[in-house]
Amino acid sequence: MKLINFILITLMISTLNAQDQKNNDHTIYQFKVTSLEGEEFDFSSLQGKKIMIVNTASKCGLTPQYKQLQALYEKYGDKDFVIIGFPANNFLFQEPGTDEEIAVFCEKNYGVTFPMMSKISVKGNKMHPIYQFLTSESKNGVISSSVSWNFQKYLINPDGRLAKVISPRTLPDDPTVISWIEN
Repeated sequence: MKLINFILITLMISTLNAQDQKNNDHTIYQFKVTSLEGEEFDFSSLQGKKIMIVNTASKCGLTPQYKQLQALYEKYGDKDFVIIGFPANNFLFQEPGTDEEIAVFCEKNYGVTFPMMSKISVKGNKMHPIYQFLTSESKNGVISSSVSWNFQKYLINPDGRLAKVISPRTLPDDPTVISWIEN
């Protein structure tokens, strides 16, 4: 009888672990990336927060969005909201700099204090796994999309699941974004 109970408990635990892993597969929390400073950044550390992920570039007509992004971060950063920037050179070579050059540019020109990650590819054959997740319904469980330009925004709910995809031309402080942050 003890053996049967042991087997049943073991099966229940393995089923629950498999369920937890399946649930985690559709969340941002499964990813670890590298910051501009070369340090590991674990998305699981953001559980319970709303997250905006944005691909950035320093030589783009939309680059001034850094100013609104920083203002949002300053206003809501202590209210369980975080912005994560991913520099990318996928659109007309508008982010040619090294990680160090990007860090200096962001701090010097826009006073960026929100987390910035190491430069990655957000489309094509070398697309980073986090953007494979963000753009594929089979991976995020919500919607498929493609990154159309620099400063496209992905909004992630506090449960780690994709909530919305926001056009690059939509400013970070658009009422749609503010409403999502505040509610």
